[in-house]
Amino acid sequence: MRSLSASPVTHSVPMANEQHTRSASVCPRVEPQRSASRGDPRDVLARLTRGPDRAGRVTHTEHLPPRNGRHAEWPDRIRPEVIDAVQQTGIDRPWEHQARAAAHALDGDSVIIATGTASGKSLSYLVPVLSTLLDGSEAPNGRGATALYLSPTKALAADQRRAVTHLATPLGTGVRAAVFDGDTPVEEREWVRLYANYVLTNPDMLHRGLLPGHSRWSSFLRALRYVVVDECHTYRGVFGSHVAQVLRRLRRVCARYGSEPVFLLASATAAAPGEGAARLTGVRPVEITEDTSPRGETVFALWEPPLTELEGERGAPVRRTATAEAAELLTDLAAQEVRTVAFVRSRRGAELISLIAQDRLAALPAPRRPGPAGSPAPGAAHDTGATPGSRGAGESHGAGDPVPGAKRPAGLSARIAAYRGGYLPEERRALERALHTGELLGLAATNALELGIDISGLDAVLITGYPGTRASLWQQAGRAGRAGQGALAIMIARDEPLDTYLVHHPESVFHTPVESTVLDPHNPYVLAPHLCAAAAELPLTESDFALFGPETPELLGKLEERKLLRRRSSGWHWTRKERAADLTDIRGSGGKPVQVVEEGTGRLLGTVDAGAAHTTVHEGAVHLHQGRTYVVRRLDLEDSAALVEEASPPWTTMARDTTSLAVLKTEAERPWGEARLCFGSVEVTNQVVSYLRRRLLTGEVLGETKLDLPPRTLRTRAVWWTVTEDQLDAARIDPEILAGSLHAAEHAAIGMLPLFATCDRWDIGGVSIALHPDTLLPTVFVYDGQPGGAGFAERAFHTARGWLTATRDAIAACECEAGCPSCIQSPKCGNANDPLHKRGAVRLLTELLRSAT
Repeated sequence: MRSLSASPVTHSVPMANEQHTRSASVCPRVEPQRSASRGDPRDVLARLTRGPDRAGRVTHTEHLPPRNGRHAEWPDRIRPEVIDAVQQTGIDRPWEHQARAAAHALDGDSVIIATGTASGKSLSYLVPVLSTLLDGSEAPNGRGATALYLSPTKALAADQRRAVTHLATPLGTGVRAAVFDGDTPVEEREWVRLYANYVLTNPDMLHRGLLPGHSRWSSFLRALRYVVVDECHTYRGVFGSHVAQVLRRLRRVCARYGSEPVFLLASATAAAPGEGAARLTGVRPVEITEDTSPRGETVFALWEPPLTELEGERGAPVRRTATAEAAELLTDLAAQEVRTVAFVRSRRGAELISLIAQDRLAALPAPRRPGPAGSPAPGAAHDTGATPGSRGAGESHGAGDPVPGAKRPAGLSARIAAYRGGYLPEERRALERALHTGELLGLAATNALELGIDISGLDAVLITGYPGTRASLWQQAGRAGRAGQGALAIMIARDEPLDTYLVHHPESVFHTPVESTVLDPHNPYVLAPHLCAAAAELPLTESDFALFGPETPELLGKLEERKLLRRRSSGWHWTRKERAADLTDIRGSGGKPVQVVEEGTGRLLGTVDAGAAHTTVHEGAVHLHQGRTYVVRRLDLEDSAALVEEASPPWTTMARDTTSLAVLKTEAERPWGEARLCFGSVEVTNQVVSYLRRRLLTGEVLGETKLDLPPRTLRTRAVWWTVTEDQLDAARIDPEILAGSLHAAEHAAIGMLPLFATCDRWDIGGVSIALHPDTLLPTVFVYDGQPGGAGFAERAFHTARGWLTATRDAIAACECEAGCPSCIQSPKCGNANDPLHKRGAVRLLTELLRSAT
């Protein structure tokens, strides 16, 4: 049995490493009034840990000291009107990194600004862009220069439009900013095309709307001087690979109209940001990584929930869930009027944390609310919205205690809400406004709020489970303290290998550089549909090969064979009547979204990504939506619809699946003594076969129900390793424990890979088999969960020694007897975590690593 927790450790470090930088924002902000009662972050943490049942949950506390800023002057070429407008927001002088970025932008150099959260990256690109747009407004047509802003989310684009409008108000009509996305009314789109000179959109709209209709955007594209790519570190994996090809298509269309825009990229701190930006845009930018802005103190705690008296699968000990722990902490912080965002990985988890906190706060006396009299209470009504499934294994949250949908009084509970992707546009905007003005006191949010949305004035951030990368961890932690005050950040560990490893190895969090962005724009499954889209926009010629990559000639031949493209003297042409841009969904959802419909009323609640439908809206799945709980009565795959009915079951649901794998091609191989480490192409066949019902919050398994869903096939990339009989003998692995040892090593390796590649454990899968028909040896596979691969397995191949060493150490360090969720059990195992052999996995990995290179 594991101990309840490690002894708390307090440590202070100098802020030399870039990944530690956090600072006050220097972008134009409207600050909500702050309460003096919120207190110092050290005091807030002390109150949270008061009592013997809480104190032992903190395994480490890092104190990140405040830092002074370094000022500079704006380049002389910035128009004085723009400098005056900035000064009217209360910013007299820029920080050094802002001035450097502006100078490079005016020189025509593409730039990536990779500095800490709230370091003023927005102002770094806004000032030169607005100055150039003001110059262009003096042209005869009033639009001699234009700029395009790309955001990964609609929410961030809307927030940036507010910031631009606020900053540019003194400039009159010289700057005309407008959002162009799926929420833009049809009647406004024509005005945006003809008159806006600062257009804010997202890669999806660029892919499906602007580029296919580029002739209607000719005057805008002809004058395009700058392309701003905000939060560019989010463009990773398959999504990032798609966006890389969309940007290449944009560059190609711009060249057709005689423009060559400068790329201005903003990123959270990342390793080798210039290389990542070059892969994304095809243009090598100048790197600006030194953060010269000031920052208040941040207190960062690592928190491990306690063990419960319950037993999980195979009698394993069970920790209290991170979701329950986060809901309790959010309740305590809200009761102290500490403004907090609780980040959670799944959309349903965000709903659940909000619901529990609301119900617990409803019993407290209602405090006096700040803000204008008669302000609506955000989060008080839960009527409409949408909830796409998370990319996880299909865990759904129902409600047992508290009861969802119960009427709540309008005290503190009315100032708690959930925020996630999939909400209807009007819901997102209302929540963003309420958070911005301070009407909301606490928010449970997915990473949809992780990006640079203005939520200044926050005091604390709860991070419910390691978010997958150190870059995201610091991005989320940096949401607090944006007004320059001290901030509290707490990462709450989930009961799984990586989280447990991190809370007991704080050096991996605080003393390890952030990751490089992993993407592969030359993935044939990504490149092929973009070649078709590019050919539909303008005929492809051999001069385009350098832009799209060396795989282009071979793929064009295959597209000709499939009669998607036809070669003529002028180049390759698109041959079909349908839109070429519709061949691919750049978000990688894998097909038409499944609509979630209330059975009794026919009301559309929202959509679920096609790739997640089998695991999240199968028959019997529990589906949370804005505080109301629904049960899926029928999943119609032909019509892409899930019919749901409101209900209140006292359990959650989690899908179970089976997987088989065939090796198609070995592309790289490395001998590790007698063992072999390989990388190549594989075909994975997956089928969801059942789902578990688990008691809410405790995780106790109540039963399993079979499902009849069709199998799905995926061609992707994988890393795998084999061992020989002699190695098994040396590791004392006999046939009785071989399958369990391989299976345990596979689970732990999947759990640990996000520490070495910019992936989430749900982005990857694994298979282990005692005698694989293709290798004829005991083999463990870890594969990318996207067609053609996402670069994660390749990264695993190149970092295999460190990755598998950490995997072995994590298993060995766990104090359980036979395996548990903190080391070798997996929440998405299709075999109900059977068989597993913990000690065998440690011996097997030790023998494998003995000859590792």
